[in-house]
Amino acid sequence: MLPAVNRSTDVHRLLPNAFVWQLYDPALKAELFSSGIVTSRGVYLVDPVPVDEDALSGAIGEAEVAGVIITNANHARTAIATAELFDVPIHSHAEARSNLDADEVVEIGHGEGSPPGLTSIHIKGAPRGEVALHCSRDGGTLIIGDAVIDLGSDGFALLPAKYCTDPKQMRRSLRQLIEFDFERLLFAHGTPITADAKARFAELLDRGS
Repeated sequence: MLPAVNRSTDVHRLLPNAFVWQLYDPALKAELFSSGIVTSRGVYLVDPVPVDEDALSGAIGEAEVAGVIITNANHARTAIATAELFDVPIHSHAEARSNLDADEVVEIGHGEGSPPGLTSIHIKGAPRGEVALHCSRDGGTLIIGDAVIDLGSDGFALLPAKYCTDPKQMRRSLRQLIEFDFERLLFAHGTPITADAKARFAELLDRGS
């Protein structure tokens, strides 16, 4: 069972193969976002925060949950409880695995070990173990952990340098994402961009470069 205290009660479907939910964390003083992405193998739940189980089940529908994915070492969140609830493995980069006290963790890297239906891309210079996830269905969806945010006074922006392991390297590493086609951009911290996301992302990278 997922934690009952301070949990999200609404899950918002963006399109048939993607949904999100969010929760305010008073300790971090920030909105935390989680997402679900439907692939040919099933639904992957990304960076899950506590959520009402009925609301989550309603979003999943008849599909099967294939796994839980965390996008960096800071996003253990409720990954273990969610994986146990659905009896599925957790997928993470090797550098993020040390923060997980879990029996079944599948390591993902730069393409290697990508969950079926997704491509994982290692974002060097971001927080430890940062990966982005690309799904090609329905025009393309890109999911980013901490390297790019869309909230607060900063709006749509790169992660502030003080939270990066190497901000210059992170900016260079993010440029590889331009090779992928995507209409939507989902975040672990921020409101989803649901149209023209690739063009806006490219403009963000060019700004100040």
